[in-house]
Amino acid sequence: MIEDILFEKFEQYDTIIIHRHERPDLDALGSQLGLKLTLKNKFPNKNIYAVGDPSRRYNFIGSMDLIDDSKFVNALCIIVDVAVANMVSDQRYKMAKEVFVIDHHNNQCDITANWICDNKRIAAAELITDLLIKHNYFIPSDAATALYGGIVTDSGRFQYGYSSSVFNVASHLVKSGANPKYIYDNIYVETQAERDMKLYFQNQIKFKDGVSYIKSGDEVFKKFHVEFQDISRGMVNIMAGVLETEIWCNFTYDVTKDAVIGEFRSRSIPIVDVAKKYGGGGHLLACGATLKDFDEADLVINDFIELIKASQHEDEGE
Repeated sequence: MIEDILFEKFEQYDTIIIHRHERPDLDALGSQLGLKLTLKNKFPNKNIYAVGDPSRRYNFIGSMDLIDDSKFVNALCIIVDVAVANMVSDQRYKMAKEVFVIDHHNNQCDITANWICDNKRIAAAELITDLLIKHNYFIPSDAATALYGGIVTDSGRFQYGYSSSVFNVASHLVKSGANPKYIYDNIYVETQAERDMKLYFQNQIKFKDGVSYIKSGDEVFKKFHVEFQDISRGMVNIMAGVLETEIWCNFTYDVTKDAVIGEFRSRSIPIVDVAKKYGGGGHLLACGATLKDFDEADLVINDFIELIKASQHEDEGE
């Protein structure tokens, strides 16, 4: 199996470099750093690095390594939590001798690499932990905490788990020394300024036929001096939990790409095919896409309205 080959490669290579997607969430960082720390514990004499753009929001989980190009020439590169080439942070993985991708999204891999994917896993961190367990790797406590953070955030604090496997994996991590309180204290506590920002965005919510949405231009980053992800991904779930809302979306203009980044969430109706229609992807109920402009965002909203109508018709026909 391809995962067995990967673990053979871990034994063979002296230099292993781990990547993930740009603008990382905690699953990307937790998977990346959890794998790095586990491999470093097992192979203390190997050169093992984690690379990519830094994250102020999640810097409590660990930092990135700064390495020069020469490190990649005879390296094994592992890319976690993404299978789309243009989303990988630090494109120097293309210089590596071999590349493996470990992902859990509903996207086809367009990276020239060996691809390990299980889209039934709620988090890349769940998949990676399970692989480590199956190959009898000891997971040290700092790695366990990082991996646990990836699982707890991508599962929405275990709201979206697809099977008992995620709880088995989380249990193993806690037994390995994961510190859930450390994770919760860093991601579920906010400053007064952050709370005020949430109140601002709550007042920007629009509602249309079962879809809630927010549209934010570049001016919000002049009002709130935060990272892009703090608004794009960070504000999407302030629309969750409203009885009349089936699907909610956050559309944020990204001046660096001259594009609108859409984050989409659903309570129960699968929405990933709409994300794929616009060149994006992700999970069945949590996904996103990069859009040309806010006019295209309106098309997305209309597609979601049609999904809701179709779902209602199906329910009436039962």
